[in-house]
Amino acid sequence: MLQETLKFELPSILNASMPPERRGVRRDQVKMMVQNRKTGLTTHDHFFNLDDYLRIGDVLVLNSSRTVPAILKSELLRNGILIYREIEIRLARRINERTWEVLAVTERVENGDLLVFTPCLTGEVISAPKNTPFITIQFNQRGSALYNEIYAIGEPVRYEYINSAWGLDYYQTVFATHLGSVEMPSAGRAFSWELLFKLQKKGIKLVFIQLHTGLSYLLDDKWEHSPTENREEYNIPGEAWEDILQAKMNGKRIIAVGTTVVRAMETAALNGCLSGWTNLYIKQNYNIKIADGIITGMHEPEASHLDMLSAFIKQKDLFNAYQEAISMGYLWHEFGDMNLIL
Repeated sequence: MLQETLKFELPSILNASMPPERRGVRRDQVKMMVQNRKTGLTTHDHFFNLDDYLRIGDVLVLNSSRTVPAILKSELLRNGILIYREIEIRLARRINERTWEVLAVTERVENGDLLVFTPCLTGEVISAPKNTPFITIQFNQRGSALYNEIYAIGEPVRYEYINSAWGLDYYQTVFATHLGSVEMPSAGRAFSWELLFKLQKKGIKLVFIQLHTGLSYLLDDKWEHSPTENREEYNIPGEAWEDILQAKMNGKRIIAVGTTVVRAMETAALNGCLSGWTNLYIKQNYNIKIADGIITGMHEPEASHLDMLSAFIKQKDLFNAYQEAISMGYLWHEFGDMNLIL
């Protein structure tokens, strides 16, 4: 947990409840707070001017994971008898082509129960331990056929500060290609194709990796778990990793777009594996080996993401910058404003 100095009050008016596009702002025109890692000093700009802060040869590493509509509605049958006409199931993490760990928004789920989502999609509960909110279900579909069914009936995960049921497209980055995240890797949301082309024209190299985000909030505070229990699947293409390491050897800066990218790259640097699962928890005094800077959103008080940012910049400077952002009306969460620490 964070130190006392990084607890802060976030006025509810600063929770971004709608996408910037619905506020009349282009996704790449949200505000951007720029922090100097060494001095802690801040400047304020708009995200479309990101290229002004990057140099020729810098490498921007983005997460191309695509958001899955992870909230599903289901009937629950036990021994062929209808127990619930409708319960909510939240996908948490994919185990294999047919099997997912999920959060069932009910306490009465047992091994062998059958979840009926549609006439074409069912899932059998194969594990329902009592000491965790997660159950494991095996679907009757697999691979692309399973995803087709999920996309047909699912809704994106959203939290209490979101006041409308925004469509799935609002929860995607423009470059998202690899299915798997149950919550949007939101640090990349502010990029537009125009901005990406602008960066490339300047000589910034774009590299894409994947980390599929898991479910971050379990709806009941009694199930709050530590960041080390958050296991997420990642994959770094060999060519992307070579580009990253070559740039480091040449003295170029590696800027991670999001905490997910930092987590994946640091895991690969630690264990030498370019794909697998990670539960790496990065916090203050962690020696970051790959990323020289990070682009991220504005994180709520005491979020574990702030622990990671404390590995990039002093906690006191981070706290002061957040207070400044609050006073200037920055917006928080996935539809909010951006922060560049470099």
